[in-house]
Amino acid sequence: MAEHEGQRESAAESLVDKITEKISGHDSSSSSDSDNEKFDAVKSKIFRLFGREKPVHKVLGGGKPADVFLWRNTKISAGVLGGATTVWVLFELLEYHLITLVCYLSILSLAVLFLWSNTSNFLNIPPPKIPEVVLPEQCVREVASMLRIEINRGFSVLRDIASGRDLKKVLAVIAGLWVLSLIGSCINILTLLYISFVLLHTVPVLYEKHEDQVDAYSEKAWIEIKKQYAVFDEKYLSKIPKGALKGEKKD
Repeated sequence: MAEHEGQRESAAESLVDKITEKISGHDSSSSSDSDNEKFDAVKSKIFRLFGREKPVHKVLGGGKPADVFLWRNTKISAGVLGGATTVWVLFELLEYHLITLVCYLSILSLAVLFLWSNTSNFLNIPPPKIPEVVLPEQCVREVASMLRIEINRGFSVLRDIASGRDLKKVLAVIAGLWVLSLIGSCINILTLLYISFVLLHTVPVLYEKHEDQVDAYSEKAWIEIKKQYAVFDEKYLSKIPKGALKGEKKD
């Protein structure tokens, strides 16, 4: 009898231990879930440059262009940047003209292909394999659709700016155009495009590597800009008389 009672007590103790383990495991899992939720909430409140909520790769559009800009494949990115540098050197430093360069390259290519095709039988070498290039209709439609969407979006932004609904946008566009005019008076369009292309290949990848530090400094700068804008708004912008048409439209 004593042995049976001892077995029952040990079984009851093991059952209680299992129940407490399940309860503690459930509590730990629920606490971990709550910790994850708190972490996600804190992470979502972190200041990001330009208010972005997506990774840099997604902001650049994703796909192969973003891979090139972020140097996912070093050979391809270096080749693209090297090709752009070659074009800039030819047209800017060596002062070639586009039509002249295209004609010279076409003449050289046609002469080489012509000689190769006619001397292949005498030299016992295979003739050149010239690929048949066909532009797919679906690709053209997709590019045209993408351009149409971007152009319409640009027209919509210009319409909102011209309507004067947002004074911040108007001032930002005026300042941007003024800076662009200063840059345009110093360098030509080809050099400006080349500098922009180089910046696209350097700034995003550097920002992706040091985004936490850059975002921290950007947050401090943005807070200071907002303070200065508030002072400017209080002293000058708030004193500008507003038109009566907006009030009539609201009524």
